Amino acid sequence: MADYEPNPTGWVAKQVELYESTNGREGSLLRGLPCVIVTYTGRKSGAVRKTALMRVKDVEGYVLVASLGGSPKHPLWYFNLRDEPNITIRDVDQVMEMRATEITDPAERARLWALSVEAFPPYAEYQLKTSRVIPVFRAAPR
Repeated sequence: MADYEPNPTGWVAKQVELYESTNGREGSLLRGLPCVIVTYTGRKSGAVRKTALMRVKDVEGYVLVASLGGSPKHPLWYFNLRDEPNITIRDVDQVMEMRATEITDPAERARLWALSVEAFPPYAEYQLKTSRVIPVFRAAPR
């Protein structure tokens, strides 16, 4: 198994550490709303990587939004999931093996985007800040 490399963004690394070290009793809220920890494989390094994302549930699993706060660039985890879609999601004390699929169908993306904005309203502002269409993944059980 590859080594774990903490997220280079300090607050994300601290959020992941708190979340996992307390089995989700602490750190499961981000900006006052529920979040999950996504574990994935670095496409260049092969290292285990983790990031905290807002918790957006769908009937088939979770919705992962590659917003990077409305940045003009995709977050690095976007490229990792696109290249290696087998991931793990921790939702408080539940850890699930999932497979992430980028949603490109416009109608399904719109539906999942609406769920995402409902769960975390700032996503709407993030989309207005960037000219890129913010990618959306569905994570479903493997």
